Amino acid sequence: MKGNIKVGMIRCDLHAVYYAILMEEHNPKILWDHNYGKGGYYYFYQTYNRPYKMSFPKVEGFELVKLWDKNREEAEKMSKIFYGKPTVCKTLEEAIEGVDLVFIADCNGEGEDHLELAKPSIKRGIPTFIDKPFSYDVKGALKLVKLAEKYKTPIMSLSILRELPHVRYFKNRFIEIGNPEFAVIKTGDFFKMAGHIHGISLAQHLFGFGAEAVECMGETPLAFLHIDYGKKEGKPERGVMVCFASGKMWHCGFCVSVYSGKGTIHSPHFSDYDFPRGCIEILKKIKKMVETKQPQVPYEEMIECIAIATAGRLSQKEKRKVYLREVWRNVRKR
Repeated sequence: MKGNIKVGMIRCDLHAVYYAILMEEHNPKILWDHNYGKGGYYYFYQTYNRPYKMSFPKVEGFELVKLWDKNREEAEKMSKIFYGKPTVCKTLEEAIEGVDLVFIADCNGEGEDHLELAKPSIKRGIPTFIDKPFSYDVKGALKLVKLAEKYKTPIMSLSILRELPHVRYFKNRFIEIGNPEFAVIKTGDFFKMAGHIHGISLAQHLFGFGAEAVECMGETPLAFLHIDYGKKEGKPERGVMVCFASGKMWHCGFCVSVYSGKGTIHSPHFSDYDFPRGCIEILKKIKKMVETKQPQVPYEEMIECIAIATAGRLSQKEKRKVYLREVWRNVRKR
């Protein structure tokens, strides 16, 4: 397409700032003063002797033109970061008018409102990025996909941990121990889907698509989540344990230990200091989605992450192993 991709940003939270400052020219001084911007400044400006030079490259080809948030004041504050260039819109409908891409940001939510927020742009055929999680449950994720297919609109949802290059580099070390037999993903205490989706997406990044079942225990939501891949070739035959109630991890950190009969490898600490690189990779995929009118990740992979969380909640509630096929079957019965 000719010219920059005009972006309408929905919800002006920390993730909106995270992605937008990689798209558009901005004022780092105002970024620092913004209530959400401090996180953006802190992790994107890491050179101590050049406080106003961003440590990561801008992703060219985007133009932030519209902002909307239920709390208009948040949109107005965010617009100031970008020299007042993006128009602050009164309604969701106004925010999607005349744009090439709708970006639905979500830093701390559960995803339960994503269908409502994405429906207007999908119906108009506007490529839509739905920030993690894709949806709260499988039912919502399937509705989004069916709507996108009906109106022939490309949609996509990705966690930063699904695209973080540092994870790919760590995966390259599997050759040191042969085929992984078991893995543990440790993160901090997460109680909402906003955090759960990162750990599940990290498992998918490392071990791919094809989970079969889930078992979950603990006092908090999805506290200790075991993902079973069955006996598939190339998958960890003892599964992956994702720990969402394992104490503190600084800067939204994640780390991984992978085991086999030949030894063990441990990852570095994946954290907010690294996450901008994942944002850059996601923006590249978004750009390609807009240009090709095709999602850059299969819908099945996006839905599987949500299905694992859905099965985990059922497992925790009923204290039993839940197969993902059961989750699908329950949705089809409704």
